[in-house]
Amino acid sequence: MNFLKTTIAVAFTALTFTAQAQDKAMLDAFSQSYTQEAAGKYDAAAASLLKVYDATSYETNMRLGWLYHLSAKSKEALPYYKKAISLMPNATEPLWAIIMPLAGLENWVEVEQHYLAILKFDANNSVANYLLGLVYYYRKDYVKAKKYFDISINLYPFDYNNMLMSGWNNYFLGNKNEARILFSKTLLFNPKDASAQEGMRLTK
Repeated sequence: MNFLKTTIAVAFTALTFTAQAQDKAMLDAFSQSYTQEAAGKYDAAAASLLKVYDATSYETNMRLGWLYHLSAKSKEALPYYKKAISLMPNATEPLWAIIMPLAGLENWVEVEQHYLAILKFDANNSVANYLLGLVYYYRKDYVKAKKYFDISINLYPFDYNNMLMSGWNNYFLGNKNEARILFSKTLLFNPKDASAQEGMRLTK
């Protein structure tokens, strides 16, 4: 029995030392990566983390996604962000993060999907509603864009972007009176705004 207790104690001690060594290696790698990032050495920073890469680490996947995004390697960033999403399926952080490289690749379909995923968690998120409205606006799907612009502007009625883009969206929907009201409010925010001034001329 004493022999068994001794064996278990030795094994536990060995595991503890191993875990501590791994923790230190991870901490050192993160620390080094921040120093390298500050110097603009994004590839080197990613390489430091890859030496201790753990596929089950949310933090490491998020950091690698960010570093590859910074180095304009959007395709390389995506697998790490997708892994982070799978590791934390109830988090909106990685959903926001993956949108950056997707936008860099002009993959607007997946950008749309991730904004919709964010809104499932936070239906009244003004930023997600506004940006999703922009996606539909630039597709010239003004009806769908209005749905999301309306949510955002109801939350932030005197926000410059909300007023201006809702104004133009209403203009293209043929709602000239509503558009003119929004352009006039935009000019209260910025009396010299050229886009709002143009909108006022077009809605006379």
